[in-house]
Amino acid sequence: MSPQTLTITIDPDAADAPFEQVRAQIADRARGGGLPVGFKLPTVRGLAEDLGLAANTVAKAYRALEADGVIETRGRHGSFIAAAGEAADKEVAAAAETYARRAKRLGLDHGAALEAVEDALRAAYGTDG
Repeated sequence: MSPQTLTITIDPDAADAPFEQVRAQIADRARGGGLPVGFKLPTVRGLAEDLGLAANTVAKAYRALEADGVIETRGRHGSFIAAAGEAADKEVAAAAETYARRAKRLGLDHGAALEAVEDALRAAYGTDG
């Protein structure tokens, strides 16, 4: 796939709903660099027509992508791939806040909560520290 082309495939037999398939494919390509920051997405109606979906289905996917910070809508100018770092920073901050609140509710002290995060990071990144 050329970085300037948006190709989405909808599998009618997939467990995921069509809007989720659209959302996931755009998000994966944006985060993977296949869709560069600033790439203009097709209009909701245009993409819906290309995919044989209802416009509301594509609109739902675009709303979810915007809520996740993957795309930004600029009014009548259209929807564009947003800076991925900003979305990742927001998502990680939200996850960290959720974790901190949960750890406190479970009665972990600061040190134990931090140790659990460090263990998880070592496992995820395959490092010793």
